[in-house]
Amino acid sequence: MDPGRLKRISDYQWQLPTAGPMRVPGVIFADEALIRSMDDKVLEQVANVAALPGIVKASFAMPDAHWGYGFPIGGVAAFDPEEGVVSAGGVGFDISCGVRTLLTGLTYSQIEPVKRLLADTLFERIPAGLGSTGALRLASLEMDAMLRGGARWAIDQGYGRRDDLDRIEEGGMMAGADPDQVSDAAKRRQRDEMGTLGSGNHYLELQRVVEIYDRTTAEAFGLRPGDIVVSIHCGSRGLGHQIGTEFLREMAISAREAGITLPDRELACAPIRSPVGERYLGAMRAAINCALANRQILTHLTRAAFRTVLPGTELSLLYDVSHNTCKVETHVVDGKAREVYVHRKGATRAFGPGHPDLPLALYATGQPVLIGGSMGTASYVLVGTSKSMTEAFASACHGAGRSMSRHAAARQWHGRKVVDDLAGRGILIRSPSLRGIAEEAPGAYKDVSAVVDAADHAQLARKVARLEPLVCIKG
Repeated sequence: MDPGRLKRISDYQWQLPTAGPMRVPGVIFADEALIRSMDDKVLEQVANVAALPGIVKASFAMPDAHWGYGFPIGGVAAFDPEEGVVSAGGVGFDISCGVRTLLTGLTYSQIEPVKRLLADTLFERIPAGLGSTGALRLASLEMDAMLRGGARWAIDQGYGRRDDLDRIEEGGMMAGADPDQVSDAAKRRQRDEMGTLGSGNHYLELQRVVEIYDRTTAEAFGLRPGDIVVSIHCGSRGLGHQIGTEFLREMAISAREAGITLPDRELACAPIRSPVGERYLGAMRAAINCALANRQILTHLTRAAFRTVLPGTELSLLYDVSHNTCKVETHVVDGKAREVYVHRKGATRAFGPGHPDLPLALYATGQPVLIGGSMGTASYVLVGTSKSMTEAFASACHGAGRSMSRHAAARQWHGRKVVDDLAGRGILIRSPSLRGIAEEAPGAYKDVSAVVDAADHAQLARKVARLEPLVCIKG
Protein backbone atom coordinates (compact mmCIF):
# COMPACT_ATOMS: atom_id res chain seq x y z
CA MET A 1 0.00 0.00 0.00
CA ASP A 2 1.27 3.46 -0.89
CA PRO A 3 1.34 5.65 2.27
CA GLY A 4 0.86 8.66 -0.02
CA ARG A 5 -2.81 7.71 -0.30
CA LEU A 6 -3.23 8.41 3.42
CA LYS A 7 -3.03 11.45 5.67
CA ARG A 8 -0.35 10.90 8.30
CA ILE A 9 -1.69 11.78 11.77
CA SER A 10 1.35 10.47 13.66
CA ASP A 11 4.09 7.88 13.22
CA TYR A 12 1.55 5.19 14.12
CA GLN A 13 -1.79 6.58 12.96
CA TRP A 14 -2.93 7.22 9.38
CA GLN A 15 -6.23 8.55 8.08
CA LEU A 16 -8.14 7.78 4.91
CA PRO A 17 -10.20 10.95 4.45
CA THR A 18 -13.93 10.69 3.80
CA ALA A 19 -14.71 10.49 0.10
CA GLY A 20 -17.49 9.19 -2.14
CA PRO A 21 -20.00 7.05 -0.23
CA MET A 22 -17.87 6.98 2.95
CA ARG A 23 -19.82 8.26 5.97
CA VAL A 24 -16.78 8.42 8.27
CA PRO A 25 -13.01 8.44 7.70
CA GLY A 26 -10.81 5.37 7.83
CA VAL A 27 -8.05 5.08 10.42
CA ILE A 28 -5.13 2.64 10.24
CA PHE A 29 -2.81 2.10 13.20
CA ALA A 30 0.62 1.08 11.92
CA ASP A 31 4.12 2.34 11.22
CA GLU A 32 5.16 3.18 7.67
CA ALA A 33 6.80 -0.21 7.06
CA LEU A 34 3.61 -2.05 8.04
CA ILE A 35 1.52 0.30 5.88
CA ARG A 36 3.73 -0.47 2.88
CA SER A 37 3.39 -4.22 3.51
CA MET A 38 -0.42 -4.10 3.49
CA ASP A 39 -2.33 -5.12 0.38
CA ASP A 40 -4.20 -2.31 -1.38
CA LYS A 41 -7.34 -4.36 -0.76
CA VAL A 42 -7.10 -3.44 2.94
CA LEU A 43 -7.59 0.24 2.12
CA GLU A 44 -10.49 -0.58 -0.20
CA GLN A 45 -12.17 -2.64 2.53
CA VAL A 46 -11.62 0.05 5.17
CA ALA A 47 -13.36 2.52 2.83
CA ASN A 48 -16.19 0.09 2.09
CA VAL A 49 -16.89 -0.46 5.79
CA ALA A 50 -16.89 3.32 6.28
CA ALA A 51 -19.83 3.50 3.83
CA LEU A 52 -22.14 1.25 5.85
CA PRO A 53 -25.27 2.79 7.42
CA GLY A 54 -25.04 3.93 11.02
CA ILE A 55 -21.26 3.62 11.40
CA VAL A 56 -19.88 6.02 13.99
CA LYS A 57 -16.53 7.76 14.42
CA ALA A 58 -14.35 5.83 11.93
CA SER A 59 -13.61 2.55 10.19
CA PHE A 60 -10.50 1.22 11.93
CA ALA A 61 -7.75 -1.19 10.95
CA MET A 62 -5.25 -2.63 13.42
CA PRO A 63 -1.48 -3.01 12.75
CA ASP A 64 -1.92 -6.63 11.64
CA ALA A 65 -4.65 -5.79 9.12
CA HIS A 66 -4.88 -7.84 5.94
CA TRP A 67 -7.49 -8.61 3.31
CA GLY A 68 -10.53 -10.54 4.57
CA TYR A 69 -14.11 -11.39 3.64
CA GLY A 70 -15.87 -8.00 3.35
CA PHE A 71 -14.23 -6.46 6.40
CA PRO A 72 -10.44 -6.51 6.62
CA ILE A 73 -9.06 -8.94 9.18
CA GLY A 74 -7.94 -6.58 11.89
CA GLY A 75 -10.98 -4.39 11.24
CA VAL A 76 -13.00 -2.59 13.92
CA ALA A 77 -16.25 -0.69 13.39
CA ALA A 78 -19.05 0.46 15.71
CA PHE A 79 -22.65 1.09 14.73
CA ASP A 80 -25.55 3.06 16.16
CA PRO A 81 -28.28 0.70 17.47
CA GLU A 82 -31.13 2.49 15.69
CA GLU A 83 -29.58 3.42 12.35
CA GLY A 84 -26.76 0.90 12.12
CA VAL A 85 -26.26 -2.59 10.80
CA VAL A 86 -24.79 -5.87 11.96
CA SER A 87 -22.63 -7.75 9.46
CA ALA A 88 -21.73 -11.44 9.55
CA GLY A 89 -18.66 -10.53 7.48
CA GLY A 90 -17.70 -8.01 10.17
CA VAL A 91 -17.56 -10.81 12.73
CA GLY A 92 -16.05 -13.53 10.56
CA PHE A 93 -16.67 -17.22 10.07
CA ASP A 94 -14.82 -18.45 13.15
CA ILE A 95 -17.06 -16.64 15.61
CA SER A 96 -15.37 -15.89 18.95
CA CYS A 97 -12.04 -17.36 17.91
CA GLY A 98 -9.80 -16.28 20.76
CA VAL A 99 -6.83 -16.88 22.99
CA ARG A 100 -6.76 -18.27 26.52
CA THR A 101 -3.54 -18.20 28.56
CA LEU A 102 -2.91 -20.39 31.60
CA LEU A 103 -0.24 -19.95 34.27
CA THR A 104 1.48 -23.23 35.16
CA GLY A 105 3.48 -22.07 38.20
CA LEU A 106 6.42 -23.98 36.66
CA THR A 107 9.78 -22.82 35.35
CA TYR A 108 11.75 -23.97 32.33
CA SER A 109 14.11 -26.04 34.48
CA GLN A 110 11.13 -28.06 35.70
CA ILE A 111 9.65 -28.52 32.21
CA GLU A 112 12.78 -29.21 30.17
CA PRO A 113 13.41 -32.82 31.35
CA VAL A 114 9.82 -33.84 30.49
CA LYS A 115 9.21 -31.55 27.52
CA ARG A 116 9.00 -34.36 24.96
CA LEU A 117 6.74 -36.49 27.15
CA LEU A 118 4.52 -33.48 27.81
CA ALA A 119 4.32 -32.75 24.07
CA ASP A 120 3.30 -36.33 23.33
CA THR A 121 0.76 -36.43 26.17
CA LEU A 122 -0.87 -33.17 25.12
CA PHE A 123 -1.03 -34.32 21.49
CA GLU A 124 -2.65 -37.58 22.61
CA ARG A 125 -5.22 -35.81 24.82
CA ILE A 126 -6.06 -32.73 22.70
CA PRO A 127 -7.95 -33.56 19.47
CA ALA A 128 -6.56 -31.40 16.66
CA GLY A 129 -6.88 -31.09 12.90
CA LEU A 130 -9.51 -30.71 10.21
CA GLY A 131 -12.75 -32.40 11.26
CA SER A 132 -11.29 -33.50 14.59
CA THR A 133 -13.80 -34.84 17.11
CA GLY A 134 -13.67 -35.24 20.86
CA ALA A 135 -15.00 -37.72 23.39
CA LEU A 136 -17.98 -35.50 24.25
CA ARG A 137 -21.23 -36.08 22.33
CA LEU A 138 -24.01 -33.55 22.82
CA ALA A 139 -27.66 -34.49 22.46
CA SER A 140 -30.15 -31.80 21.43
CA LEU A 141 -30.99 -30.51 24.92
CA GLU A 142 -27.34 -30.53 25.98
CA MET A 143 -26.39 -28.62 22.85
CA ASP A 144 -28.89 -25.87 23.61
CA ALA A 145 -27.76 -25.71 27.23
CA MET A 146 -24.15 -25.31 26.09
CA LEU A 147 -25.11 -22.58 23.61
CA ARG A 148 -26.85 -20.66 26.39
CA GLY A 149 -24.32 -21.28 29.14
CA GLY A 150 -20.87 -21.13 27.55
CA ALA A 151 -17.98 -21.74 29.92
CA ARG A 152 -20.40 -21.71 32.86
CA TRP A 153 -22.15 -24.72 31.37
CA ALA A 154 -18.80 -26.47 30.86
CA ILE A 155 -17.79 -25.87 34.47
CA ASP A 156 -21.16 -27.16 35.68
CA GLN A 157 -20.36 -30.34 33.73
CA GLY A 158 -17.07 -30.70 35.61
CA TYR A 159 -14.73 -29.05 33.09
CA GLY A 160 -12.91 -26.57 35.28
CA ARG A 161 -13.25 -24.38 38.35
CA ARG A 162 -15.68 -21.63 39.28
CA ASP A 163 -12.84 -19.16 39.79
CA ASP A 164 -12.00 -19.52 36.07
CA LEU A 165 -15.06 -17.42 35.25
CA ASP A 166 -13.62 -14.16 36.63
CA ARG A 167 -10.86 -14.37 34.03
CA ILE A 168 -13.06 -15.00 30.98
CA GLU A 169 -14.58 -12.29 28.79
CA GLU A 170 -18.28 -11.84 29.64
CA GLY A 171 -17.75 -13.88 32.82
CA GLY A 172 -17.75 -17.00 30.65
CA MET A 173 -21.31 -16.58 29.32
CA MET A 174 -22.53 -14.23 26.60
CA ALA A 175 -25.97 -12.87 27.45
CA GLY A 176 -28.66 -12.81 24.77
CA ALA A 177 -27.71 -16.11 23.15
CA ASP A 178 -30.62 -17.78 21.35
CA PRO A 179 -30.01 -21.44 20.39
CA ASP A 180 -33.31 -21.43 18.47
CA GLN A 181 -31.64 -19.22 15.85
CA VAL A 182 -28.84 -21.76 15.31
CA SER A 183 -29.70 -24.13 12.48
CA ASP A 184 -29.88 -27.89 12.84
CA ALA A 185 -27.01 -28.10 10.33
CA ALA A 186 -24.79 -25.93 12.56
CA LYS A 187 -25.66 -27.98 15.63
CA ARG A 188 -24.93 -31.24 13.78
CA ARG A 189 -21.50 -29.95 12.80
CA GLN A 190 -20.70 -29.15 16.44
CA ARG A 191 -22.15 -32.23 18.09
CA ASP A 192 -18.84 -34.13 18.16
CA GLU A 193 -16.43 -31.17 18.08
CA MET A 194 -16.51 -29.86 21.64
CA GLY A 195 -13.07 -29.91 23.24
CA THR A 196 -11.19 -29.86 19.92
CA LEU A 197 -8.68 -27.41 18.43
CA GLY A 198 -9.65 -27.71 14.78
CA SER A 199 -7.27 -26.75 11.99
CA GLY A 200 -5.77 -23.68 10.32
CA ASN A 201 -4.03 -21.27 12.67
CA HIS A 202 -5.41 -22.88 15.82
CA TYR A 203 -2.99 -24.28 18.38
CA LEU A 204 -2.15 -25.15 21.96
CA GLU A 205 1.32 -23.94 22.89
CA LEU A 206 3.72 -24.21 25.81
CA GLN A 207 5.57 -20.92 26.09
CA ARG A 208 8.39 -19.50 28.19
CA VAL A 209 8.33 -15.93 29.50
CA VAL A 210 11.58 -14.49 28.15
CA GLU A 211 11.19 -10.74 28.65
CA ILE A 212 9.23 -8.43 30.92
CA TYR A 213 8.49 -4.87 29.77
CA ASP A 214 6.22 -3.70 32.59
CA ARG A 215 7.24 -5.27 35.87
CA THR A 216 4.32 -3.97 37.94
CA THR A 217 1.66 -5.21 35.51
CA ALA A 218 3.50 -8.48 34.95
CA GLU A 219 3.51 -9.15 38.70
CA ALA A 220 -0.21 -8.39 38.84
CA PHE A 221 -0.72 -10.90 35.99
CA GLY A 222 1.48 -13.52 37.69
CA LEU A 223 4.21 -13.44 35.03
CA ARG A 224 7.94 -13.71 35.79
CA PRO A 225 10.97 -14.38 33.56
CA GLY A 226 11.46 -18.10 33.03
CA ASP A 227 7.85 -18.98 33.85
CA ILE A 228 5.99 -21.49 31.68
CA VAL A 229 2.52 -20.63 30.39
CA VAL A 230 0.07 -22.42 28.09
CA SER A 231 -1.86 -20.57 25.39
CA ILE A 232 -4.89 -22.02 23.59
CA HIS A 233 -6.09 -20.48 20.33
CA CYS A 234 -9.37 -21.74 18.84
CA GLY A 235 -13.00 -20.79 18.36
CA SER A 236 -16.51 -22.05 17.67
CA ARG A 237 -15.43 -24.68 15.13
CA GLY A 238 -17.99 -25.89 12.56
CA LEU A 239 -20.95 -24.29 14.32
CA GLY A 240 -19.60 -20.75 13.96
CA HIS A 241 -18.63 -21.31 10.34
CA GLN A 242 -22.09 -22.62 9.50
CA ILE A 243 -23.78 -19.65 11.17
CA GLY A 244 -21.59 -17.23 9.23
CA THR A 245 -22.24 -19.00 5.93
CA GLU A 246 -26.01 -19.12 6.38
CA PHE A 247 -26.49 -15.55 7.58
CA LEU A 248 -24.21 -14.04 4.93
CA ARG A 249 -26.56 -15.50 2.30
CA GLU A 250 -29.62 -14.24 4.13
CA MET A 251 -28.10 -10.80 4.77
CA ALA A 252 -27.31 -10.32 1.08
CA ILE A 253 -31.07 -10.46 0.50
CA SER A 254 -32.09 -8.47 3.59
CA ALA A 255 -29.69 -5.63 2.77
CA ARG A 256 -31.29 -5.24 -0.65
CA GLU A 257 -34.78 -5.30 0.88
CA ALA A 258 -33.75 -2.64 3.40
CA GLY A 259 -32.54 -0.40 0.59
CA ILE A 260 -28.88 -0.69 1.63
CA THR A 261 -26.43 -0.23 -1.24
CA LEU A 262 -23.41 -2.43 -0.64
CA PRO A 263 -20.06 -1.45 -2.18
CA ASP A 264 -19.12 -5.11 -1.92
CA ARG A 265 -21.50 -8.08 -1.73
CA GLU A 266 -19.27 -9.59 0.97
CA LEU A 267 -20.35 -6.73 3.26
CA ALA A 268 -23.82 -8.31 3.46
CA CYS A 269 -25.54 -6.94 6.54
CA ALA A 270 -28.92 -6.33 8.15
CA PRO A 271 -30.29 -3.44 10.21
CA ILE A 272 -29.64 -4.16 13.88
CA ARG A 273 -33.32 -3.62 14.70
CA SER A 274 -34.55 -5.93 11.92
CA PRO A 275 -35.74 -9.54 12.32
CA VAL A 276 -32.68 -10.84 10.43
CA GLY A 277 -30.31 -8.68 12.49
CA GLU A 278 -31.84 -9.81 15.76
CA ARG A 279 -31.80 -13.46 14.74
CA TYR A 280 -28.14 -13.22 13.71
CA LEU A 281 -27.20 -11.60 17.01
CA GLY A 282 -28.95 -14.42 18.90
CA ALA A 283 -27.13 -17.06 16.85
CA MET A 284 -23.78 -15.26 17.02
CA ARG A 285 -23.99 -14.95 20.80
CA ALA A 286 -24.73 -18.65 21.00
CA ALA A 287 -21.59 -19.27 18.93
CA ILE A 288 -19.59 -17.08 21.33
CA ASN A 289 -20.78 -19.35 24.14
CA CYS A 290 -19.80 -22.37 22.08
CA ALA A 291 -16.25 -21.02 21.74
CA LEU A 292 -16.01 -20.18 25.45
CA ALA A 293 -17.22 -23.67 26.36
CA ASN A 294 -14.80 -25.22 23.87
CA ARG A 295 -11.78 -23.43 25.34
CA GLN A 296 -12.98 -24.34 28.84
CA ILE A 297 -13.09 -28.04 27.97
CA LEU A 298 -9.65 -27.78 26.35
CA THR A 299 -8.40 -26.20 29.56
CA HIS A 300 -9.70 -29.19 31.53
CA LEU A 301 -7.95 -31.60 29.14
CA THR A 302 -4.73 -29.61 29.38
CA ARG A 303 -4.80 -29.63 33.17
CA ALA A 304 -5.31 -33.39 33.16
CA ALA A 305 -2.39 -33.89 30.76
CA PHE A 306 -0.09 -31.82 32.96
CA ARG A 307 -1.11 -33.74 36.06
CA THR A 308 -0.30 -37.01 34.27
CA VAL A 309 3.26 -35.87 33.56
CA LEU A 310 3.78 -33.57 36.55
CA PRO A 311 1.48 -34.67 39.42
CA GLY A 312 0.20 -31.87 41.59
CA THR A 313 0.46 -29.19 38.89
CA GLU A 314 -2.26 -26.54 39.05
CA LEU A 315 -2.91 -24.33 36.02
CA SER A 316 -4.65 -21.06 36.82
CA LEU A 317 -6.28 -18.86 34.20
CA LEU A 318 -4.68 -15.53 33.32
CA TYR A 319 -7.37 -14.49 30.83
CA ASP A 320 -9.54 -15.55 27.90
CA VAL A 321 -10.43 -13.01 25.23
CA SER A 322 -12.06 -13.34 21.80
CA HIS A 323 -11.25 -11.57 18.55
CA ASN A 324 -14.20 -12.29 16.19
CA THR A 325 -17.29 -10.77 17.79
CA CYS A 326 -19.93 -8.06 17.77
CA LYS A 327 -20.56 -6.68 21.25
CA VAL A 328 -22.89 -4.04 22.68
CA GLU A 329 -20.64 -1.64 24.60
CA THR A 330 -20.72 1.90 25.95
CA HIS A 331 -18.18 4.26 24.41
CA VAL A 332 -17.71 8.01 24.17
CA VAL A 333 -18.64 9.26 20.69
CA ASP A 334 -18.63 13.00 19.91
CA GLY A 335 -18.18 13.74 23.60
CA LYS A 336 -21.14 11.67 24.77
CA ALA A 337 -21.31 8.16 26.23
CA ARG A 338 -23.50 6.01 24.03
CA GLU A 339 -24.30 2.38 23.39
CA VAL A 340 -22.86 1.02 20.15
CA TYR A 341 -22.46 -2.37 18.46
CA VAL A 342 -18.71 -2.93 18.11
CA HIS A 343 -17.56 -5.37 15.42
CA ARG A 344 -14.06 -6.73 15.99
CA LYS A 345 -12.85 -9.02 13.22
CA GLY A 346 -9.37 -10.29 13.92
CA ALA A 347 -9.11 -7.62 16.60
CA THR A 348 -8.97 -8.03 20.37
CA ARG A 349 -10.97 -6.20 23.02
CA ALA A 350 -8.60 -4.11 25.13
CA PHE A 351 -10.39 -2.50 28.08
CA GLY A 352 -8.23 -0.04 29.98
CA PRO A 353 -7.80 0.42 33.76
CA GLY A 354 -10.97 1.10 35.68
CA HIS A 355 -13.40 -0.37 33.17
CA PRO A 356 -16.49 -1.60 35.06
CA ASP A 357 -16.58 -4.95 33.21
CA LEU A 358 -13.16 -6.00 34.52
CA PRO A 359 -12.88 -8.28 37.56
CA LEU A 360 -11.55 -6.71 40.75
CA ALA A 361 -8.12 -8.32 40.36
CA LEU A 362 -7.65 -6.60 36.96
CA TYR A 363 -9.51 -3.36 37.64
CA ALA A 364 -6.40 -1.28 38.38
CA THR A 365 -4.20 -2.71 35.63
CA GLY A 366 -6.54 -3.10 32.67
CA GLN A 367 -7.44 -6.16 30.64
CA PRO A 368 -4.79 -8.66 29.50
CA VAL A 369 -4.51 -8.54 25.70
CA LEU A 370 -3.21 -11.86 24.36
CA ILE A 371 -1.35 -11.71 21.04
CA GLY A 372 -0.59 -15.05 19.38
CA GLY A 373 2.48 -15.76 17.30
CA SER A 374 2.91 -18.38 14.57
CA MET A 375 4.52 -21.64 15.75
CA GLY A 376 8.14 -20.54 15.63
CA THR A 377 7.73 -16.92 16.66
CA ALA A 378 7.09 -15.04 19.87
CA SER A 379 3.71 -14.33 21.40
CA TYR A 380 2.96 -11.39 23.67
CA VAL A 381 0.91 -10.37 26.66
CA LEU A 382 -0.19 -6.74 26.51
CA VAL A 383 -2.57 -4.71 28.64
CA GLY A 384 -5.41 -2.43 27.59
CA THR A 385 -4.97 1.34 27.88
CA SER A 386 -7.17 4.34 28.57
CA LYS A 387 -6.19 5.80 25.18
CA SER A 388 -7.48 2.74 23.35
CA MET A 389 -10.83 3.33 25.02
CA THR A 390 -11.06 6.79 23.44
CA GLU A 391 -9.20 6.18 20.17
CA ALA A 392 -10.31 2.77 18.88
CA PHE A 393 -13.33 1.51 20.84
CA ALA A 394 -10.95 -0.31 23.23
CA SER A 395 -9.46 -2.52 20.52
CA ALA A 396 -6.01 -3.85 19.64
CA CYS A 397 -4.39 -6.27 17.20
CA HIS A 398 -4.81 -10.02 17.63
CA GLY A 399 -1.69 -11.56 16.06
CA ALA A 400 0.87 -11.19 13.33
CA GLY A 401 -1.51 -11.29 10.37
CA ARG A 402 -0.80 -13.34 7.28
CA SER A 403 1.59 -12.05 4.63
CA MET A 404 0.69 -14.76 2.10
CA SER A 405 -2.12 -17.20 1.41
CA ARG A 406 -2.12 -20.75 2.73
CA HIS A 407 -1.86 -22.04 -0.84
CA ALA A 408 1.23 -19.91 -1.49
CA ALA A 409 2.78 -21.00 1.82
CA ALA A 410 2.24 -24.69 0.97
CA ARG A 411 4.09 -24.13 -2.33
CA GLN A 412 7.03 -22.48 -0.60
CA TRP A 413 7.51 -24.71 2.47
CA HIS A 414 7.40 -28.42 3.23
CA GLY A 415 5.85 -29.46 6.52
CA ARG A 416 8.57 -31.96 7.48
CA LYS A 417 11.31 -29.38 6.97
CA VAL A 418 9.42 -26.82 9.05
CA VAL A 419 9.10 -29.39 11.87
CA ASP A 420 12.80 -30.30 11.66
CA ASP A 421 13.95 -26.68 11.52
CA LEU A 422 11.88 -25.77 14.57
CA ALA A 423 13.10 -28.86 16.44
CA GLY A 424 16.63 -27.60 15.82
CA ARG A 425 15.63 -24.46 17.73
CA GLY A 426 14.20 -26.53 20.60
CA ILE A 427 10.55 -26.11 19.53
CA LEU A 428 8.60 -29.39 19.37
CA ILE A 429 5.68 -29.49 16.90
CA ARG A 430 2.92 -32.08 17.05
CA SER A 431 0.29 -32.08 14.31
CA PRO A 432 -1.82 -34.56 12.33
CA SER A 433 -1.09 -32.69 9.07
CA LEU A 434 2.26 -31.85 7.50
CA ARG A 435 0.47 -29.78 4.86
CA GLY A 436 -1.23 -27.83 7.62
CA ILE A 437 2.19 -27.10 9.12
CA ALA A 438 3.46 -25.85 5.75
CA GLU A 439 0.42 -23.59 5.39
CA GLU A 440 1.13 -22.16 8.85
CA ALA A 441 4.90 -21.80 8.46
CA PRO A 442 6.22 -18.84 10.48
CA GLY A 443 7.39 -17.17 7.27
CA ALA A 444 3.80 -16.96 6.00
CA TYR A 445 3.07 -14.31 8.62
CA LYS A 446 4.12 -10.73 9.24
CA ASP A 447 6.66 -9.94 11.94
CA VAL A 448 4.58 -10.20 15.11
CA SER A 449 7.09 -8.10 17.05
CA ALA A 450 6.69 -5.23 14.57
CA VAL A 451 2.89 -5.50 14.87
CA VAL A 452 3.03 -5.49 18.67
CA ASP A 453 5.49 -2.58 18.73
CA ALA A 454 3.10 -0.57 16.55
CA ALA A 455 0.17 -1.35 18.86
CA ASP A 456 2.31 -0.34 21.83
CA HIS A 457 3.48 2.94 20.27
CA ALA A 458 -0.06 3.77 19.14
CA GLN A 459 -1.13 3.09 22.77
CA LEU A 460 -3.79 0.63 21.70
CA ALA A 461 -2.29 -1.74 24.28
CA ARG A 462 0.95 -1.67 26.26
CA LYS A 463 3.58 -4.41 26.16
CA VAL A 464 3.85 -6.49 29.33
CA ALA A 465 5.70 -9.72 28.45
CA ARG A 466 7.23 -11.61 25.54
CA LEU A 467 6.68 -15.37 25.30
CA GLU A 468 8.61 -17.86 23.15
CA PRO A 469 7.33 -21.32 22.11
CA LEU A 470 8.62 -24.62 23.45
CA VAL A 471 5.88 -27.04 22.32
CA CYS A 472 3.11 -26.44 19.79
CA ILE A 473 0.12 -28.75 19.25
CA LYS A 474 -1.04 -27.62 15.82
CA GLY A 475 -4.41 -28.22 14.22
